[in-house]
Amino acid sequence: MTKKVVLVGALDTKGQDFAYVRDLLKSSGFEVIVVDFGVMGKPFFEPDITRAEVAKAGGVSIEELQAKKDKSLAMDTMTKGLKEVVRRLYDEGNLHGILGMGGSAGTIIATTAMQALPIGIPKVMVSTVAGGDVSRYVGIKDIVMFPSIVDVAGLNRISRAIYKNAVGALAGMLEHGAYEEMLKEPEKPVIVISMFGNTTPCVEKVKELLGDRFEILVFHATGTGGRTMEMLIDQGLVSAVADITTTELADEIGGGVLSAGKDRLFAAARRGIPAVLVPGCVDMINFWAKDTVPEKYRGRKIYEWNPNVTLVRTNVEENKAIGEWIARAANESKGPVAVLIPLKGVSMLDSPGQAFWDPEADRACFDSIKANLRPGIPVYELDNNINDPEFAQKVVEVLLDLMERAKGGSFI
Repeated sequence: MTKKVVLVGALDTKGQDFAYVRDLLKSSGFEVIVVDFGVMGKPFFEPDITRAEVAKAGGVSIEELQAKKDKSLAMDTMTKGLKEVVRRLYDEGNLHGILGMGGSAGTIIATTAMQALPIGIPKVMVSTVAGGDVSRYVGIKDIVMFPSIVDVAGLNRISRAIYKNAVGALAGMLEHGAYEEMLKEPEKPVIVISMFGNTTPCVEKVKELLGDRFEILVFHATGTGGRTMEMLIDQGLVSAVADITTTELADEIGGGVLSAGKDRLFAAARRGIPAVLVPGCVDMINFWAKDTVPEKYRGRKIYEWNPNVTLVRTNVEENKAIGEWIARAANESKGPVAVLIPLKGVSMLDSPGQAFWDPEADRACFDSIKANLRPGIPVYELDNNINDPEFAQKVVEVLLDLMERAKGGSFI
């Protein structure tokens, strides 16, 4: 089967570059579908999907965009429209890889569309802004940002080399078929686990106890990690969840820098997969260097984890809200779910004699969970710190029981 590459960009200002890359892709054996999201000038060549089609998919006619000459409206429309077009091409089986080229505006339009595609689909963006902070463009997807070195504004000895390398990179990804491999039924059930430095002993013990019977994916609960884990759960690639480190809830509630957003914990609930929920590291709100901590927190317990990470101890009110969040996610679960509570602390720092030990704040979270859970959801209160081996043992025991109930088979 000939693989299809979707080439996206503005064919008015950068058409010569796109014609060159289109021909490179064709000479590499790919079928190429060119999508034009330029607005004002005449396209350098006729695309397969026109700017009018993209604009229509974005909810505004190309004639209106051209008449109004409102750059903000044009950006918004073409971004929405390209996302719809690209996703449709993928759903129809007409996209096996995607390549875009452009400056800052073209990059945000193209990469927003790329973010709508599943992980594993090759995505390459040749961009003038690829040498800086690309987190806004990449999001939580596997987009390869390729520095253009010179502007995407005509062919020269440097741009030709960059374009050839970008096409070669995309061709290599397509040749290796990583996405097709990922879609195969996994040989082992996939379990995802959330982790932080302050819960590492617990997670390592859980992994040890689960052994090689499962494929285990561990996600660092840094905001990006939590969002990525939720996305993979939503894609149906996960069999069960051991959400040991729910610290990102504290950052969302307390205004920290590692929030994973308001949807954290809810993918497993929607998918109905077995989930063990733990209030792990909910004693800390994360900030960067100490001088970035907001003034309102200066009277709190503060711990400098390293020169670039500063932790602020959560209080009773914040922990109560975290408990309500965990209970809400458990209540909405369509599958088997359980909550495990470590009565002697939710992190390394939250244990007797340590910097964040605060039984009153912890109790506010624990009581809030129990008060808001619907009947029938089991809660296990253990007289352990979260990092005690006995706690990890209980996590595994409960998780395997939930998986057995969900699948009707035995994992023990």
